[in-house]
Amino acid sequence: MSVVLTAAATPTAPGLLLRPWRDGDTDALLEAYRDPVLRAWTRLPVTTRAEARAFLRRARQGWAAGRRFSFAVLEPTPAGESLVACVVLKEVRPGHPSAEVGYWTAAPARGRGVAPRAVDAVTGWACTRFAAGGLAFLELLHQVDNPASCRVAEKSGYALAEVVPARPPFPRDGHRHVRRLP
Repeated sequence: MSVVLTAAATPTAPGLLLRPWRDGDTDALLEAYRDPVLRAWTRLPVTTRAEARAFLRRARQGWAAGRRFSFAVLEPTPAGESLVACVVLKEVRPGHPSAEVGYWTAAPARGRGVAPRAVDAVTGWACTRFAAGGLAFLELLHQVDNPASCRVAEKSGYALAEVVPARPPFPRDGHRHVRRLP
């Protein structure tokens, strides 16, 4: 789990560091999930230390299995670094042409271009790491009533491919965006 990715700084935002989650991320994870908007859009909210430990355990297990790669997205601060987002590459299977990218952004980081830059960094890594094994495109899915996620997908080079009908556990129709790998 020594993968570390970066996203360059912009004129208005500092660079980003993306790395696998660590046990020491519990407090930052709990702080991010205090946001009711984040909890509303995620299927497994993290509201207790036990849920945070389970989140971090699942992240480690995903890396160990080689099928789910979850990155903590950090931004430098005067005191060190601050958790600003999470990006995950999921359902990676050898010989399978697609995988899915998912993400969330912590409330203080929204509207600053964090998510598109982090998604783009993971997309580039996925292309480098998995294209030779048959990965040809990535999907980004979100509910139709989440226009911010639609903007992130578009800014990250994921074209709207279709509207997906609602199905459990998703209560509303969704958008499926696709980015073909070079």
